[in-house]
Amino acid sequence: MQRVCFLLKVKADRLDEYKARHESVWPEMLNALSETGWTNYSLFLRPDGLLVGYVETPDFNAALSGMAGREVNARWQKEMGEFFEALDGKRPDEEMVPLQEVFHLA
Repeated sequence: MQRVCFLLKVKADRLDEYKARHESVWPEMLNALSETGWTNYSLFLRPDGLLVGYVETPDFNAALSGMAGREVNARWQKEMGEFFEALDGKRPDEEMVPLQEVFHLA
């Protein structure tokens, strides 16, 4: 099982709306995440907009690819893209670059 952590930056003026959107994630989006191997998926948001994501999955690249092929993911990414800084025309899920794990206490 891979443990993956990534960072994104939410625009400071969109923090409240970003949090509100995650209070009611679409059921079909939740199902798609589960079906494509996303488990123990969490998002943490710092007051300045730094977003820390964490997920456990057998294969992160396969999980990303699996979601990339889902229509619900395309809709979600399009809606959520406006909340992030510095995407340079990419979708938020295309900017999920894993951080290097340097320590893990099991």
